[in-house]
Amino acid sequence: MDPSELQPNTLFIEVTGSGLPEVDGLFVPSTAPPVESESGTVSSLGYWNGRMAWDRADGKGARSPALSYSNSYKSWRICRLDGHLAYDMTCDDLLPPTDREWHVYKKGVAPAPSVVIHHVDPREPVPAPNVVFVLGGPGSGKGTMCSLAEAQLGWVHLSTGNLLRAEREAGVETADAINAYITAGELVPNEITVTLLQRAMEDATRRGGKTNFLLDGFPRSLDNMEGWYEIFGRDAELPRMLYFECPYEVLEERILGRAKFSGRADDNVASMKLRFDTFKAKTLPTLELFRDNDKVVEVDASQGREDVYAVVRKSLEADTDPARLGSPVSG
Repeated sequence: MDPSELQPNTLFIEVTGSGLPEVDGLFVPSTAPPVESESGTVSSLGYWNGRMAWDRADGKGARSPALSYSNSYKSWRICRLDGHLAYDMTCDDLLPPTDREWHVYKKGVAPAPSVVIHHVDPREPVPAPNVVFVLGGPGSGKGTMCSLAEAQLGWVHLSTGNLLRAEREAGVETADAINAYITAGELVPNEITVTLLQRAMEDATRRGGKTNFLLDGFPRSLDNMEGWYEIFGRDAELPRMLYFECPYEVLEERILGRAKFSGRADDNVASMKLRFDTFKAKTLPTLELFRDNDKVVEVDASQGREDVYAVVRKSLEADTDPARLGSPVSG
């Protein structure tokens, strides 16, 4: 492969939990000068054998690169500090596998390590996210549209409801409190909701290189906005908002239809009425804040799916990879 055709290696590898603690640590794009590998391939900056390669961030490794692919052995390899191979993975993956157990090689010691790929240097702050808030009454279809935009346009869909339900099901310390708030149709406190959103966005940026986010169901109150300001500051530009407007009668019909297969504790008429009343009392004043700042795209959610998606797509296209804009709608 012509080195000029290779994309710069901007990924970082984190190795943890090995039987040889010296192997653990951060691995950065290799700075090794061009040289011919054992298979006869001439390496280039950040690469070895035509694939991305990494040096130890601490500079202590005797071999450069310390994490690389071998064409001769058809495997990814991680070296000890003295340069001897400690762990390997026989495969043809373009990047070091993160979803399978590595093999303990001749100079390695069990257990084999875990490998995580970072798109942002873990030593540096996460870049600020590009956020669009998404609001609408229960059953307005905002979640469906966010999922479609994720699949079609590459935006990350983060649902506050889904994040909270996942925390509840994981049995974390706040699980009982989250369950009580959701079932009663009340808003979960800021310290829980905003922290979950921040953590999810940082993870998606570091591990997936994603920076465009649709926050589904946030901010549900002016108090939520206070929590947002505490993390991102009041000087940061106010995000845009997609607001899904839909008559109550349509919302009720959709919720009752969804209840037949969703299994959600809050998909019933009583919970929906509580949620809708809370939405009107606490969320609509938030909407006015965004309207006053000319930051709202209002979507008639009672329209058909294709018409609603056309509005969503149009509002997101300026920040979307142009290659995705021409994709036919699926799903």
